[in-house]
Amino acid sequence: MDEDTVPVTVRTGTYETTLSVTRGSNLRRVLLDHGFEVYGTLSRLANCGGNGLCGTCGVRLDGPDGPPEPTHWHDAAAEEWGYPRLSCQVHVDGPLTVDLVEKVLWGQLRPRPSDTTGEQP
Repeated sequence: MDEDTVPVTVRTGTYETTLSVTRGSNLRRVLLDHGFEVYGTLSRLANCGGNGLCGTCGVRLDGPDGPPEPTHWHDAAAEEWGYPRLSCQVHVDGPLTVDLVEKVLWGQLRPRPSDTTGEQP
């Protein structure tokens, strides 16, 4: 890597890879361009296109000196309360570790832990 690129390590469950990313790149765009899914099933079809409005492209971030400082109101709240950060509002300026999180859309039904039949209520 040269001065203009930085390592971004992407983790999803048991898979991990490190990308060489141009400084200043938008994280959401980098992830999508490399085939990583930042959206859940439904939000893949209905999202704000990276404008920081829908809250569906969340990821967990870390770096050698901690996660990058938030620049968007949602990311400031996310850091305060421990929520995932919006990948569309993160610009890669230094080494970064990105954990892709499980996506659950508001109102999405999931089986109850005690439900052994797998049927939805």
